[in-house]
Amino acid sequence: MKFGGTSMAGTERIRRVARIVQRQQAAGHEVAVVVSAMAGETDRLVNFCREANPLYDPAEYDVVVASGEQVTSGLLAMHLQALGCKARSWLGWQLPVRTDDAHAKARIETIDSEALLASMAAGEIAVIPGFQGLTADNRVTTLGRGGSDTSAVAVAAAVKADRCDIYTDVDGVYTTDPRIVAKARKLKNVTFEEMLELASVGSKVLQTRSVSLAMKECVRVQVLSSFIDDDAPPADSIPGTMIVSEDELIGELEGLEMERQLITGIAADKNDAKVTLTRIADRPGAVATIFGPLAEANINVDMIIQNVAKDKGETDVTFTVPQADLARTQALLEEQKDTIGWYRMIADSKVAKISVVGVGMRSHAGVAGTMFKALADRGINIQAISTSEIKVSVLIDEDETELAVRVLHTAYGLDAA
Repeated sequence: MKFGGTSMAGTERIRRVARIVQRQQAAGHEVAVVVSAMAGETDRLVNFCREANPLYDPAEYDVVVASGEQVTSGLLAMHLQALGCKARSWLGWQLPVRTDDAHAKARIETIDSEALLASMAAGEIAVIPGFQGLTADNRVTTLGRGGSDTSAVAVAAAVKADRCDIYTDVDGVYTTDPRIVAKARKLKNVTFEEMLELASVGSKVLQTRSVSLAMKECVRVQVLSSFIDDDAPPADSIPGTMIVSEDELIGELEGLEMERQLITGIAADKNDAKVTLTRIADRPGAVATIFGPLAEANINVDMIIQNVAKDKGETDVTFTVPQADLARTQALLEEQKDTIGWYRMIADSKVAKISVVGVGMRSHAGVAGTMFKALADRGINIQAISTSEIKVSVLIDEDETELAVRVLHTAYGLDAA
């Protein structure tokens, strides 16, 4: 079971979490719990680091920011004890959770589960702080923002759990953001691939790395809400959203009359920026001079369009980068201007990426056509397009985000009756 920052924000909410955990143990389960820091606490700790030294040592930064989860793990163990449960906290270094040495963005390598499993088998609830681990030379690490989801999936894989329940402030994965589309429907099942695509294009329900790890380790993940009444049934009977392998989903659908939904969900992301470089020489290797330096600077490039060459053997190249990296991107391209040979650089941060996702695309033609026609009918201009096997994304003006999501939700028949 994993509880996020909003679920752990203060004494009353932690007490509520303790009761949810107690009910699962009472239902006969062996339980491990992974917790995030209280909402807002990590930001507060990060600010302390910046005030101490703007060029802070990442290893010491990890020592500071890992403390938020240490507090909530100890408090939840105390609340569980107050309810009469046997419980104890296990910090990242006590298990240990072994990671690489990339401080502030470490990746989990192994988790020693022997003592943890023995404790759980003896009826003890294990409370584990998410987000933290330990290097080979025993320095504390953190996994990057949102890393507690990854911790939870890794612990579930290490103890070979039947399921990893991730409790958030939403009660499942929806066809799109219910705040944009009132008729958005909660999905009963989503495949790992679909969730990975949704998480990467703007759905904030789960962190991308956690979904990738769940897919690799075949950990069944359920998303559900911790903000339920005390008399609500246990999670086994609460209909959250199960994230499972495509094989398992096909097995469940066998024998049903209807086919799987063509499109699973629609996501919107306003965190991209568009960059256009004009009049670049249309020759082999020209594009490499643009994207090579960006890759070396760890700037992720998403959509790329190279226009048809003009009469003078020149072309324009348009691409998107994370909005947070726009200033660095512009600075790098200015440095490389002579090498690349661009004439003008045009940047636009007022764009949004709209994506339709669904494994049903593999066996159906016309998915992209439906998207383009629906947007054209409402006068929404497409600035860039990218595709994968189960996703089509377009770049549009930021002001048209909500309209585009509503139009596409209806066009693909996702509106609830």
